[in-house]
Parts: sequence; C-alpha cells; structure tokens
Amino acid sequence: MNESSSEWSAQDLGQIAAHGLSLGEIERQLAIFRQGVKPVRLNRPGRSGDGIVVISETERQDLLESYEKACRTRRLLKFVPASGAASRMFIGWHRCLDAGAFPGEGERDFFARHLSEYAFFPDLQEICASQGLDVNALLAGGKETTLIRFILGPEGLNYGFLPKALLKFHAYPDGSRTALEEHLVEAALYARDAQNVSRLHFTVSPEHEASVRALLARVVQDYQARLHTAFEIGISAQAPETDTIAVDPSLHPFRTEEGKLVFRPGGHGSLLDNLNLLDEEVIFLKNIDNIVPDPLKEEMVLWKKLLAGYLLRLQERIFGCVRILGEGGIAEKDLEQICGFVQREVNIDLRPAFWDLPLSERRDLLLGWLNRPIRVCGMVKNEGEPGGGPFWVDDPDGNGGASLQIVEESQIDRSDPDQRAIWTSATHFNPVDIVCGVRDF
Repeated sequence: MNESSSEWSAQDLGQIAAHGLSLGEIERQLAIFRQGVKPVRLNRPGRSGDGIVVISETERQDLLESYEKACRTRRLLKFVPASGAASRMFIGWHRCLDAGAFPGEGERDFFARHLSEYAFFPDLQEICASQGLDVNALLAGGKETTLIRFILGPEGLNYGFLPKALLKFHAYPDGSRTALEEHLVEAALYARDAQNVSRLHFTVSPEHEASVRALLARVVQDYQARLHTAFEIGISAQAPETDTIAVDPSLHPFRTEEGKLVFRPGGHGSLLDNLNLLDEEVIFLKNIDNIVPDPLKEEMVLWKKLLAGYLLRLQERIFGCVRILGEGGIAEKDLEQICGFVQREVNIDLRPAFWDLPLSERRDLLLGWLNRPIRVCGMVKNEGEPGGGPFWVDDPDGNGGASLQIVEESQIDRSDPDQRAIWTSATHFNPVDIVCGVRDF
C-alpha cells in the first residue's frame, strides 16, 4: 500500500520538515524506490585515445609549468568529502563479533599475525593496559573478539562508529597519522599558493563536526611548523535537505522501534551545494580515504600537478572558443575548427543532426556546452576494485550521439548480457581523483 498524505503522522511531518524536506519530495523519493530508475545505456568503455588521454613524457614539463603559474596567480583548494563512516572497512570484524568468533582458523591467524601492523595498535595497547589487560596475552588466549570489541566499540577506540577522517591510517617512526592529518600533509604539497597558504575544505557529518574540529585544533599548529605553511581550513556539513528517506524491503518508509522515520545522507552529488559556496578557482577533489603514506607521495603529487596542468591548458583553449562564439558573426570555417576541438579534446560527440542546423543554432549549442564548469578525472587501471569507470553513454532520447561519463555499476541494466559485456570490458576506473575548474572565462 502506498503512503498517502492521510497516513503521515504529525511526528512524521515534523521529522520531514526538520530535514528541510517537503512531503511532496518524500513521496517523489518513494515513487522512485517503487518504480525504479531507468538504467543508462552503455555504448562502449572509455579507452586510451577514445575518452581517456594519456599524458606523454614530452607534455609533462609544459603541464607542470601551467600548474606552477596557477599557484602564483590563482586560488587553489583541496576539497575532501570526509563524512564517510568506517563501517564497511570493518565488516569482517563486525561479523566476527556477531558470531562470537572468526569463521575459520585462517582468518583468526591472519588477525593475530597482522594486528601489530595497524597504525592504531599503540592506542589499542594503551586501552587494554588501562583495563589491566595485555594484547599479546589476549591473542595467546584466543580472545580475539575481546580485542575487536576494544577496537570497534565505545569502551575502546570506537572505530566502528567514527568517520574515516578520525581513524589512524598510517604508522611512522614519530607516530601515526589519521586520514585527516594525511590530507593536511598532501595539501601542503600541491594546494599551496605563492603566499605559502595551503587551503583545504572538509565536508563532515554534523554529529562528528566537533570531533573533527577538536583534532584539527590539536594538530594544525604542529603541521604548520613541520611543513612550513599556513593552513586555511574550512568545514561544512552536508545539507539535511539532500537526505533520502530509507525504505524497508516492502518499499515502505523504514521506521525505528519508536516509530520514527529514518533518513540517509545523499551521495557525493549532494555536496555540489557545499562546492558552490567556495571562492577558489581550481579545486582538487579527493576522498577522505584515498591517501598514501609518505614513500608514495612523490609520484602521487606529480600526477596531481599534471592533472591540474591539463585542466588549466584545456580551460584556456575552451575559454578561447567561448570568446569567439560569444562575439557573434562567426564564420563557418571557424565554427568547424571549434567543432573539431570539441570532439577531439572535450569529448562531446556531435550528433549527425547537429550539422543540419543553421549556423546560429550550432553556435548557441556549442556555447552552452563549453561555457560551464570543467572537471578532469584521473583514471587508473581497472584491477577489480569497486568504483565508477569511464564509459560512452548513449543519448537517452534516442537522438544519436553519446556522452562520456563516469558510471557506477548500479546505473546499468545488469540483466542485459550486452551491457554486462561492455561493463566488464572496461580497462580503467576513477578513484575519485578529480580537479575542477569552477570559474567561467
């Protein structure tokens, strides 16, 4: 039975309003759950030379110079979605707690053998010692679940309930770093301007904002001294009006034992509002857990700079086209040159019908396609990791042509063998490593 206005209680309406949502929006969301979303139609995977640009050795110096110029003349910022919970990271350990033991001796031995390698291990030792317990003795006595409870539960490190930003990821001789601290170090390496200011912006869950601010207050001064930079850090919360109502298996609103509705935060697309509030021109976007330890940072930083340099070079060419298109009175020859650039380098697939339009209409279409924000997405080889990949997607209206998009597996019709074949033939995926140019010309 579908929910109707008469079936919503006063408590429901109050919860909905508190999220900044309307009843109409909630019913729209429920309709999407029940009717489903039309899948995208994959045309082909993006490949080197067909949607994916491979930066040659000879191009690198020019791109690095473009990046260095931007550091002197533009405002750069690193934008980090940092509200993600760590629950999926520890799913195996949660199952162990629920079952009271590991499923087999192999998993148990692996846990015991590698526990000391985790960056949080000294903190775990300290927590256990405060309870009069010894980690090695617990392992020797087969008390792995006790240790996991101290790692995940509120009586210990509480890692099962903290956001990834606050977890210790990497161990170093002088101590361990949380994911948030690693992003401070990274920002100083490629988001530092000519005034020696390194800018970051973190989006966090409202319930964890105080903890994130407290950690920053403890560590920022030390990192500023070590890295010889001044940090300018912004924090914002994902707007509650971007939340989605949760549903049960029968696709009715999910409710707690107290009868309250449950809302879930939207995905990364919901952070566009946060992004729009920033003043910077070049924005590096990177997930909170997409970090590497110090020995790997040199190569990572190189590619960050190359991505930014490529964005800036592409942006300069696009701005040149927009200026010509905006002046009016463009000649057919000039328009054809811009069309060639659009197809080759901006990856806009011009439909056959485009060429039959009057020159003025083609000009207006090109202007609309080019005069907008730009994103350059780093791609890595697909080695079976989860995540979206680059694909050419057919026009949903059936008018011909295809657009280059990053597609998640959930967006396609997995029951269609042809679509599955295209999906599995992908050679690359995007690890949420993006540089954005958000200003117009």
